[in-house]
Amino acid sequence: MTRYIDQHKMGSMTPEMLRKMQNEPRDEFGVLHHEIFFNKEDDKVWCVVDAPDKEAVKKHHSNAGVEVEWVHEIESTLD
Repeated sequence: MTRYIDQHKMGSMTPEMLRKMQNEPRDEFGVLHHEIFFNKEDDKVWCVVDAPDKEAVKKHHSNAGVEVEWVHEIESTLD
């Protein structure tokens, strides 16, 4: 799987909701959350996910009623 980072608004999501989402299994689009970062003051959430492609990331969020502002493929220095 390829790793992506995306950004969207936090809106009415709570930290507890984000923690729950992070621990959910891979969804029907093949997306699995790796880590979620957020900033309530700036109303932003950044999701680091494993997914087959960018379109799957967008569908994953759309299915939850979330509009993604951007999605980028990323690499890590960690193994």
